[in-house]
Amino acid sequence: MTAVDETENAATQDYRSALRAWLGAHAPGPVAGPTPEEHLRRAREFQAALYDAGYSGITWPKEVGGQGLGQAEQQVFADEAAAFDLPLYPFMIGMGMCGPTIVDLGTTEQRERYLPPLLRGEEIWCQLFSEPGAGSDVASLQARAVLDGDRWVVNGQKVWTTNAQFADYGALLARTDPDRPKHAGLTMFIVDMHAPGVTVRPLKDMSGRAPFNEVYFDDVEIPAQNVIGEVGRGWQAAVTMLGHERVSIGGRGKAKSNPLEFARLVELARRTGADRDPGARERLAELYAHERALELFNARMRQEATAGRPPGARGSVAKLAGALQLRRAIEVAGELAGADAVAWDPDDERGTELAIAINAAPSSSIAGGTNEIQRGIIGERILGLPKEPQVDRDVPFRELAVGTQRREGDR
Repeated sequence: MTAVDETENAATQDYRSALRAWLGAHAPGPVAGPTPEEHLRRAREFQAALYDAGYSGITWPKEVGGQGLGQAEQQVFADEAAAFDLPLYPFMIGMGMCGPTIVDLGTTEQRERYLPPLLRGEEIWCQLFSEPGAGSDVASLQARAVLDGDRWVVNGQKVWTTNAQFADYGALLARTDPDRPKHAGLTMFIVDMHAPGVTVRPLKDMSGRAPFNEVYFDDVEIPAQNVIGEVGRGWQAAVTMLGHERVSIGGRGKAKSNPLEFARLVELARRTGADRDPGARERLAELYAHERALELFNARMRQEATAGRPPGARGSVAKLAGALQLRRAIEVAGELAGADAVAWDPDDERGTELAIAINAAPSSSIAGGTNEIQRGIIGERILGLPKEPQVDRDVPFRELAVGTQRREGDR
């Protein structure tokens, strides 16, 4: 039983039953070693099927192509989808971050142009915030956009961009006024990832995959009407998107196919005989308690959102708790699997799956804002602790020595 089953009304129960039946009939089965092209094709087809069945954009307004339903139905989908290995990953950024931000801040024309194709699986999005010289201080970014008539011309570099290798569009944060303080001179744009001057280079991580990319912009032209929100208010747009991102990451259900999920770790303990070890059983029990607490916290946030209370900075609590929970799962998995966690038989599908999951998991403490950043947000905006001193907050950006930028006279 999930955290929301106990309070479901008859309509929600009917929604769950219909969704469960639909997924049972339409969820794609596993494919051994699919190529990236095959995976992307299957993802597009399934996203289109979701849209046709009324399960895409569940909480989005009907006027933009969504279903206009509440968080209860969204949670039902997350619950039921966790029983399947659904090919939703390519649309994670667009559906969880970029799309909701355009719903909030986009013009009527932007909503009509970009949201329906995203919902139908026809276009994929990425988020272009991080830079090599900015680190966790996103406001120190140096990618520059200069207005030239009715277009903006962008030059710069982004890094750690998920999905950029197959994205059609991206939400780009760039500096449009270096004479203003770093938070005040930013603007968010919609950029065509196939435009001349855009170069995407995949970055392979220690799992052997390349989920991230570095992206270069060389005199890339962006139409003036592609600004998200207002010129010079890109930081406010970024805060909106980061709020959606942290709720999306923190509240994302863990698929039952995930080898670091509690039930899968119990299976591992039984295979290795560790289930007879009192110490291992205790660590598994602790893992379950934390997993259940996080599930209940996320359920409470969704219920409050339905009642009109947005999560705000509490999204950082969910994001931080999810990253810490994954770290606990890695530790337990390592203890249960022993040497097989680092030196596995390549012909052992389960061992390979576990090793890849362990190697990929540390990124959760970085992606979407580091654990340290989340703690700072929680301390300042929830606990009311004083902000750390920021001596550069009111200084024009061009006078700061950040990244590769140096002030006049510096050596």
